[in-house]
Amino acid sequence: MTDSLWGAVPAAPIISARATKPWYRPTFSPEHGVLLVLLGALLTGASLAQQWTWETTVAASAAFLAMQAEHPMVVQLKQRRQWRPRYVVWAMVYGGGAIALAGWLTYRHPVSLWLCGAAALAGVRDCTAVLRRRVNAIVTEIVLFASICLSSIFVYGTLTDEITRSAVGLWLLNSLFFASAVFTIKLRKVKTSGLTGSLVYHSIGIGLVGVLYGLGWLSGWTVLGFAIALLKLAVIVWQRDWYCNCRFEYIARFETYFALTYTAWVCLTLLPATLPPPT
Repeated sequence: MTDSLWGAVPAAPIISARATKPWYRPTFSPEHGVLLVLLGALLTGASLAQQWTWETTVAASAAFLAMQAEHPMVVQLKQRRQWRPRYVVWAMVYGGGAIALAGWLTYRHPVSLWLCGAAALAGVRDCTAVLRRRVNAIVTEIVLFASICLSSIFVYGTLTDEITRSAVGLWLLNSLFFASAVFTIKLRKVKTSGLTGSLVYHSIGIGLVGVLYGLGWLSGWTVLGFAIALLKLAVIVWQRDWYCNCRFEYIARFETYFALTYTAWVCLTLLPATLPPPT
């Protein structure tokens, strides 16, 4: 696994350190950065719907459990020659909880069926990438970020019983922003230290957000949130020596500040001046 707060799949654990833990001890994903991605997707989706209800909390819980289920499932797949009951049990617990909550929400809001299906396909692809030892491939990591960002449409659909062009546009914008970290983080590795990939990705991102604005799917103020990714890249290029050689905890803070700034910006551009009273 890359030295990344935003990595798609956690590194395999050290057997001597974890094998002694009993099966009933819960497992938790060590990739805290993806929690910021999930938080951003949930808050922006609720901001687009301009409300938060108890069903939104259920949807957020389902998304969180689904994300937690990935860690033990992937670790077991990477150690498939050895049976690790702890990872199997908690993959089933987290996954079963996510399926139960998502199924209940889909029963109440059938529009969510499409999103659950897309998330399931992303999960299958993730497992396939692990089996093929391609967990660090750029495409695999981008797909993971895009699947987490589906939470914005999931929340929106739960609240409104529809999937609009604005919801799809928000998903694309979130995916473009958060996946940009895949390219910036890889600048710290010798084999992927070239700027070409980052420049191409961000150029494509500019074109796509321009299309979203031109089609009227998102407002100009909202798509301007992608400028935060461009600002981050500019700072990295300016301070490239520091970025590539400093301790990773500073990079984690750096990425966190930009992620929170983006989330706050998009939420503020989507929310009305006065929120409607709770229903």
